[in-house]
Amino acid sequence: MKSPLLSLPGAVPAEGVDEGVAAHYGDLFREQRALAGGAGFVDLSHRGIVAVSGADRLSWLHLLLTQHVADLPAGEATEALVLSANGHIEHALYLVDDGTTVWAHVEPGTEGALIAYLESMRFFYRVEVEDRTDDFAVIHLPAGSIAEAPEGVAVRETPYGRDLFLPRAELEAYAERYGPAAGLLAYEALRVEQHRPRLGFETDHRTIPHELGLIGSAVHLQKGCYRGQETVARVQNLGKPPRRLVFLHLDGSEVHLPAAGTELRLAADGDDGRKIGFITTAVRHHELGPVALALVKRNVPVDAPLLAGDTAAAQEIVVEP
Repeated sequence: MKSPLLSLPGAVPAEGVDEGVAAHYGDLFREQRALAGGAGFVDLSHRGIVAVSGADRLSWLHLLLTQHVADLPAGEATEALVLSANGHIEHALYLVDDGTTVWAHVEPGTEGALIAYLESMRFFYRVEVEDRTDDFAVIHLPAGSIAEAPEGVAVRETPYGRDLFLPRAELEAYAERYGPAAGLLAYEALRVEQHRPRLGFETDHRTIPHELGLIGSAVHLQKGCYRGQETVARVQNLGKPPRRLVFLHLDGSEVHLPAAGTELRLAADGDDGRKIGFITTAVRHHELGPVALALVKRNVPVDAPLLAGDTAAAQEIVVEP
């Protein structure tokens, strides 16, 4: 779905899964600095929006999601996962309840599969699941923004900023209120700095929550049964997830960033060393320079210099081994 905000001056379209919104508006680092300072907004209108209403919405979702939402207060933001039977991450939901409806935004293109799963689990519960992507869109206001949310709009307020579920038909009008616009590249650079994993970027078909440090933020350990809970409990008790998320400082002399999927090796072993991980997201940060998130094997020494292809990389711990 192409955003009307691509008509803003300087807008350069994003590609891949983020197609439909702007990658940037002509000045990546200026846009990053504005967001870091609490100014402007990010167009996230390409993300899917799922709404769950009905008297049983919270108790029903509590049975299906990894997060404790049975008593979620109205207006309190949280995030949750849907896991496979083997405990692998299938969906990530960023949600808030407005008192009558749970609003969640999800990765672009995943809302159909998520809704199909939720519908299959409705049974006798008094709930209604709807795809509201055509009617509503997400705008992100950074932490520190003094902009006010329109009355009656669902808002997810987190330490990283506020996500507003706005009527899609009014996006352009709201953009004039919240400018200047910042693109996805600026938003992603701050996400990487904040060590926040993203579904489809830091995850693959076998990712489990412990590898990404999602216990607590998206997975509650003191709640009832949900699909995949056995794996979560086993890894929690044994303390041995096979991989761990790391933050990497990349050699700034390289012209090109390593692509997602670039193999990581121990620098001491050189190009002939065995693969010990891979890049998930690499970005250019306005202060830190080139940085990345990556998944490495759990037993990789935390102080070991790495090679991302031909690019030297130094680790910072995100998930303890």
